[in-house]
Amino acid sequence: MNELLLPLGQVAAIGGAVALGPLLWWRQRSRTQTPTGRLRALTLLTLFLTFDLIVFGAFTRLTDSGLGCPDWPGCYASASPVGARDHIEAAQTAMPTGPVTHGKAWIEMIHRYLASGVGLLILVMTALGWRLKRQRGEHAPSAWLPTLTFVWVCVQGAFGALTVTMKLFPAIVTLHLLFGLGLLMLLAWQHEAYAPRPVALPPAFARAVLIVLLLTLGQVALGGWVSTNYAVLACDEFPTCHNGQWWPHMDFGQGFQLWRELGQRADGRWLGFEALAAIHMAHRLGAAVVFAAILTLAWALRRPAPGWSRALLAAAGWQLASGLSNVVLDWPIVAALAHTAGAAVLLGLLTTLFARANARHV
Repeated sequence: MNELLLPLGQVAAIGGAVALGPLLWWRQRSRTQTPTGRLRALTLLTLFLTFDLIVFGAFTRLTDSGLGCPDWPGCYASASPVGARDHIEAAQTAMPTGPVTHGKAWIEMIHRYLASGVGLLILVMTALGWRLKRQRGEHAPSAWLPTLTFVWVCVQGAFGALTVTMKLFPAIVTLHLLFGLGLLMLLAWQHEAYAPRPVALPPAFARAVLIVLLLTLGQVALGGWVSTNYAVLACDEFPTCHNGQWWPHMDFGQGFQLWRELGQRADGRWLGFEALAAIHMAHRLGAAVVFAAILTLAWALRRPAPGWSRALLAAAGWQLASGLSNVVLDWPIVAALAHTAGAAVLLGLLTTLFARANARHV
């Protein structure tokens, strides 16, 4: 038990040090605001850092650093790779290009430190939310929303632990990504719940935004499944897939067996190319549907909310360009990171738009 609790406390302490700088900056910048305004400012800061954490998490995955420290929460039961130097050196000597190297260990642990820092910021937000509720009673915004956000980030941390202990199990890694994006969406909703003025949109637009948001979430889940199964280059051409084929041989049954080891089928045999092609093509087809839905929504919003219309078009264009770059440029890290960042921005935009059309403001 001490082998778990000691590094957990140490990593949490480092996360607290990481969060201290943003907290001091927020306290200095928001000291003249109302209590609700201060809470909204802290939510926005946490939202920004969560976005950064999502992008850095993608960098961790793309550099194959997810097992840079093969245990959790520490690195070989140490709070940092410094204390695990001998273990890392032995693993790197045995497998020079393997999952454990000094560089990958630092990437993995920095990701954990950042995640701990974000968790602490959300804990502070929750405490401030309940204090504001006690002070203002029924006139205060709900304190249950930041509480839900705190519970959510704890569950997200549990999936982070499972990502390591289950050795990059594709379903767990994909859920870890989705919970991270869900955290971003919760923070975006919470930020708008504290806004002083609503955006007047007809109810029909709110329903349309919800439909596009759900379609986008489904597409992001498909994208996560592509990434966690390393199926990006199963189709290395555009608009065709592979060797000039528009519709290659595909095995959707194998590709979408959800509970299986990385690179394997449910029966333990290796996952075939046809399965990877099926995963990739499903994402392409989903992209076409979502892109059309976003264009339709942007067109509908061009008069009641022209700024939102332009923002949605820009985010969709970014996703299209970065997605194509992943294929035609052989999956460079910059393009892959841009695609993950674009997905986060798009979900944040849609969540904010939906929240502004529906939230009860204080």
